[in-house]
Amino acid sequence: MTAEQLWKQSGLSGEYEAWAFTDVPDKLAALVCEGTKTATCSSYDVCIAENEPIPKAGDYSIILDSKDNAVCIVRTSKITICPFKDVSAEHAYKEGEGDRSLEYWREVHKEFLESELETINMPFSEEAKVICEEFELVNITA
Repeated sequence: MTAEQLWKQSGLSGEYEAWAFTDVPDKLAALVCEGTKTATCSSYDVCIAENEPIPKAGDYSIILDSKDNAVCIVRTSKITICPFKDVSAEHAYKEGEGDRSLEYWREVHKEFLESELETINMPFSEEAKVICEEFELVNITA
């Protein structure tokens, strides 16, 4: 099912973004669908450099798998922008990955952010701002 088909089927109206997680999109999409993953993060600096809008509470997103199939719709409930070093253990847990610890989150997200920041020729630092996004599952494909 395409993002457009899922959006139409949902009965929701307004704008939405359709996207896949950068790393292991199928695994992370499955964690969203089962309710384990209720948060994500992205690089603030990359968003600004690439002129992408900063997500805000109330935004809808259609999560795609690795083949661009729509798997679910989420609604952003909270946005926090903070330095990497200040991301909370609660946020790490809500991301639902690995053992859900802050230590695990920092390890895998440091690598992720290094790679993301490299695309705009910016080095990673503990002060690098991240956009921490919390969301709720609204609709799932059958």
